Amino acid sequence: MEKIPMTRGGFTALEQELKNLKTVERPSVIKAIAEAREHGDLSENAEYHSAREKQSFIEGRIKEIEAIISLAEVIDPTTLSGAIKFGATIKIVDEDTDEEKTYQIVGEPEADIESGMLNIKSPLARGLIGKEEGDSVEVRTPGGLRSYEVLEIHYK
Repeated sequence: MEKIPMTRGGFTALEQELKNLKTVERPSVIKAIAEAREHGDLSENAEYHSAREKQSFIEGRIKEIEAIISLAEVIDPTTLSGAIKFGATIKIVDEDTDEEKTYQIVGEPEADIESGMLNIKSPLARGLIGKEEGDSVEVRTPGGLRSYEVLEIHYK
């Protein structure tokens, strides 16, 4: 199986979510199912069906997180330098709008564009890999072709 690159922060967040699901959410939903069963006829018991649905989601998420953790390759960006690669925190400017943005290139499980965590598999990240400060890059996005200039690269 292919390793999944992640930062230490992303790995820790997954471990915490897994712990919460196993120690808080799972026992809570089991209790809710038991309480719903006490109400009698399960075929028309909305509380029971809702709790079973939630249990199914929790169990699925636990399996998903365990699989990700088993394949995780934690990369410490502070040990890296040079051109853009996984873990880099970059500041870019859109050459058309002069809008500046800062992103950290991270693994797929921890990506969150709203928080500035850019998925390594995204078109923008793939276009930026290997670039240096001052380089320009053209990226084909769902909104069309965009041009960016790399202003800063940090590994923190």
